[in-house]
Amino acid sequence: MKERIVSGMRPTGKLHFGHYLGVIQNWEELQHKYDSYFFVADWHALTTKYDKTETLKEDVIDVVIDWLSCGIDPEVSTIYVQSLVPEIAELNVYLSMITPQNWVERDPCLKDMAKIIRSKDGAGAQINYGLMGYPVLMSADIMMFNSNFVPVGSDQVAHIEITRDIARRFNNLYKTDFFNEPKPLLNHCALICGLDGNKMGKSFHNDIKISDTEEITTKKIMTAITDRSRMRKDDPGHPDDCEVAFKYWQIFGSEQDIQTVRCECEKGLRGCADCKRQLAKVINARFAPIREKRKYYEEHPEIVEKIIREGSEKARTEAKKVLQNVRNIIGMY
Repeated sequence: MKERIVSGMRPTGKLHFGHYLGVIQNWEELQHKYDSYFFVADWHALTTKYDKTETLKEDVIDVVIDWLSCGIDPEVSTIYVQSLVPEIAELNVYLSMITPQNWVERDPCLKDMAKIIRSKDGAGAQINYGLMGYPVLMSADIMMFNSNFVPVGSDQVAHIEITRDIARRFNNLYKTDFFNEPKPLLNHCALICGLDGNKMGKSFHNDIKISDTEEITTKKIMTAITDRSRMRKDDPGHPDDCEVAFKYWQIFGSEQDIQTVRCECEKGLRGCADCKRQLAKVINARFAPIREKRKYYEEHPEIVEKIIREGSEKARTEAKKVLQNVRNIIGMY
């Protein structure tokens, strides 16, 4: 049997290039090597946006459509919505009973979330009970399917440690070896900055969405920061000082493209505007088949709904098996 991976994503609406390069592209490759479970973390969304749920269902669907468009195959992977697998909530209860408070408080995942809240609502902002339990719920997501690995970036490795600690504590307390201690599966995909040179994010208004049209993508690319030292079109450029555009060439261009852009830029033969127009064409060509596929799913919402329901039922079937074992190990009635 294949080893298993579990990974999820909060429903924040239509996904951007950062999601594609940093997560989805990696999932698409891994799904053929592992027994893969990918979920939309709608409960996790409530930890910080419990009062903003008007578009939650729509956001869940948008995330799934983007996954499908980018090659996540429901015939190969199990795609499900977190809240449609209530067994996760019951496992979360059992794990919360054995998790020491200080483990949760020092978890970097919680600290990061708390910083976001306090940056928006002020230093004295209160953290809700659900957010305090975020690390344990995250562990329940992973342990619900007794995952062997969790695909993460190098900056997220510490987030998996609490899951390993909880799994180890469960096994020790109940004198079993039932739960795996999941290991991080490092993602070495390219990272992409936003159009302003900072981290790409929807809230920063510096992102390019997978679902953007060619026209919108081109307009956005034309706003990308380049080499600030260049004043005229024929000034010698410095590609390594180009804050965004050349970085995008290094991600989306061929080796020949990258060499040509560097050479022409350094010799002052390539203006920044022309460079970005050409870059937009390369990016649009890369995402054309993905966007065509996305259009199909947008026009057939019943197919997306069927995939979500069937995937969630499949996930529940497996979750029930794991949960029954957990109940037996603990000694529940």
